[in-house]
Amino acid sequence: MPSLLAGSLVFFTSAAVLVLEILAGRLLAPYVGVTLETFTGIIGVVLAGIALGSYYGGKWADRIDPRELLPPMLVIGGALGVASVPLVRTFGSAGLGSGPVAIVFLSTVGFFLPAAILSAVTPTVTKLQLGSLDETGQVVGRLSALSTVGALFGTFITGFLLVATLPTPPIIYVVGGALVIAGVLLWRALAKTKDEVNGAMIAAATVIAVGSAALSQLIGSPCDVESAYFCASVVVDEERPSGRLLVLDRLRHSYVDLDDPTHLEFTYAQALSDVLDTFRPEGEPLRALHIGGGGFTLPRYLEATRPGSFSRVLELDPAMVELAERELGLEVTDELQVRTGDARINLQDEEEGSYDLVIGDAFGGQAVPWHLTTVELLEEVDRVMTPDGVYAINLIDYPRLGFARSEAATLMEVFEHVVVIAPEARLERREGGNFVMVASHVPIDAEAIQARNDARGDDDTVLADPDGLAEFIGDGIVLTDDYAPVDQLLTPLT
Repeated sequence: MPSLLAGSLVFFTSAAVLVLEILAGRLLAPYVGVTLETFTGIIGVVLAGIALGSYYGGKWADRIDPRELLPPMLVIGGALGVASVPLVRTFGSAGLGSGPVAIVFLSTVGFFLPAAILSAVTPTVTKLQLGSLDETGQVVGRLSALSTVGALFGTFITGFLLVATLPTPPIIYVVGGALVIAGVLLWRALAKTKDEVNGAMIAAATVIAVGSAALSQLIGSPCDVESAYFCASVVVDEERPSGRLLVLDRLRHSYVDLDDPTHLEFTYAQALSDVLDTFRPEGEPLRALHIGGGGFTLPRYLEATRPGSFSRVLELDPAMVELAERELGLEVTDELQVRTGDARINLQDEEEGSYDLVIGDAFGGQAVPWHLTTVELLEEVDRVMTPDGVYAINLIDYPRLGFARSEAATLMEVFEHVVVIAPEARLERREGGNFVMVASHVPIDAEAIQARNDARGDDDTVLADPDGLAEFIGDGIVLTDDYAPVDQLLTPLT
């Protein structure tokens, strides 16, 4: 086999494996969320496939003519890559949950076999290229380097370009289809005769690839919009025609009433509104910074309840801004501005003491991104707030509330006054769900917040007593940029 062809095969198949690995995160996200555990499971499964494929590829190449092995590897590997889309969608919709078992299972179903088969190409090509023992090191080194460069290429082009440009399924279809076509062409080039068995195998793999793509379209995507970060869907509320529910991956993220921006459906949003409405005289305009946009519910609420207020929203995903403008009633104006990009980075550009209020409502799956939870982040929040400013954050946790208790401890490390708002069962670590935490350097009117909650008939408790807070925090840790294991702290034990 010519060296150029050999190197191209190794480069292409290694790139394909990494393309599939990165896209696996997007395929799994609607079913298991986007957490460190998700990517841990995917990386582990793909690495296991690479190890198995490398071992058996070398073993088979010693027993069977590599020229007979390579075409089926490309064709079958490509077909199984395409099949990953309907497989993940089918099993993901079966309600497997979002824990490590579900993550590893879905990763294995979708990506173990294509990773294994495509990784068998490199040792098979190496066997073909070894002309003598004198050049073993040179050949192995060159092909190993090309394999690594191919993996790097697949990683960079997918993460920096493809995911931001195209939905996930078409990328997988193109990569898988290219592998199938390359396998067919290689078979015709290498085969001495038109071997019927290989021909039947290639035909079967082609049918699998085409059938998988068609089946994927029949099953349909769980997303209305697939961005570089989220699988997003907007659902119309059948009981409230003007109501819209925004679902990001598997999380019911935001609710918007197109006709009434003061209508807050979710209890966490109502709790945050209690903080807004009891902060300074009612109706007084405020300057607010929102970390996370989603459905832009609270910026619109603030605009409606405190005319003349200014809101700046730091939203990671430009596609969410476009979706909110198109379907959720968002109007970007001089009084309601949006800045896209990572909030932690954009926060550094905000002027000192420029906001009365900062609201944290950013999620990656069910977890607040870890770098938006630490002491260092809170110090930046403190810097941009006025001396009597208030920071309120919405987060989700489950018993034993490792994350919620640690975030409360972190808030107390930076601010003098902290309150935690949640139903009693959550504060007692018996149930999981949303927690709203409020922090400031000046006393927080916990009684007024509690009174509004009680008047609405909700069951939240506003925990402000220092002894009660200390009991709630317990062994919670202070989160820092050096140590903030948010995903692990949040993970339920059951």
